[in-house]
Amino acid sequence: MPRKKPNIIVTGTPGVGKTTLCESLTLSTNLKHLAINGIVKERNFHHGWDEQLKSWIVDEDKVRAGLLHCGDEVKQGGHLIDWHACDLFPESWIDLVVVLRSDTATLYDRLKSRNYSERKLQENLDAEIMEVLLNEARDAFDAEMVIELLSNTTGDMEGNASRIELWMQQWKQQHGGEASEEDRGT
Repeated sequence: MPRKKPNIIVTGTPGVGKTTLCESLTLSTNLKHLAINGIVKERNFHHGWDEQLKSWIVDEDKVRAGLLHCGDEVKQGGHLIDWHACDLFPESWIDLVVVLRSDTATLYDRLKSRNYSERKLQENLDAEIMEVLLNEARDAFDAEMVIELLSNTTGDMEGNASRIELWMQQWKQQHGGEASEEDRGT
């Protein structure tokens, strides 16, 4: 059965605004926010806590198995998938991959405000500079599915939400559905 609503991955280096964008879009589009970091913690899809990096050591096999277990729900559509990686998801489940980017000065300030260690700060800044997550998305998904959006300011974030809402309207028209008033933000 074809999806009535799209599935959208919102990915990027920690601190670029993935969760903020997903929370905004959840309100304006009625898509369900699927925050993978929360699922990792709630379902113990990790190998424990890395004291040096102050983060969970994600067990990607458990995450993958857990996603496959809830796959029928996700395959039906209507999800914003929020995580710093995107290659765990089958392309057949996904309609759009949004890679949020930020300039390094802005990203540094955001990560510093989260009290990231210098090592963790540098790893994330290096990943952003080297376009690691953008390249991962381009390797895992068809080029037409991947968009890169700048997320430095509140204006950027609002514009990104509007752009994705417009994309959703077009997606629904192309897939035999009409955009609802909620999708149009009215």
